[in-house]
Amino acid sequence: MKSRTRARSLALQVLYEVDIANHPPADIYRLRLEENPLPDDVADFARKIIFGVLPLTGTLDQIIAIYAPEWPLDQIAAIDRNILRMALWEFAVYQDTPLKVAINEAVELAKQFGSDSAPRFINGVLGALADHQYEIQQALKNSSS
Repeated sequence: MKSRTRARSLALQVLYEVDIANHPPADIYRLRLEENPLPDDVADFARKIIFGVLPLTGTLDQIIAIYAPEWPLDQIAAIDRNILRMALWEFAVYQDTPLKVAINEAVELAKQFGSDSAPRFINGVLGALADHQYEIQQALKNSSS
């Protein structure tokens, strides 16, 4: 598994546990790193994802609801919801990951952690969001100003 893929996997596990059990993210992050040590730069990328997504969770969820209304968030599996948040954060906020890479990585996470239908679902939702990439980036920029 590529190093950034490993970072995303760790970040997803942390975000999922925070979402489901509301455990402190820093504690979960530390524990996951103890279980599966990563090189410092890879661990730092995972940390950026976790602590980039968490403060924007509500905003990311609103964007998903606006641009992909056919998929109500309360009906999306928690693992899928967090994969969507991470990919959206990567291509709309972090902007250091190309759109196609963010989508491909999200689909790979869905294959690893989601249900049989999760990869198609993730690809479909992110495809809908990708069609509005620049609008979403502006909305996120305006909400953080």
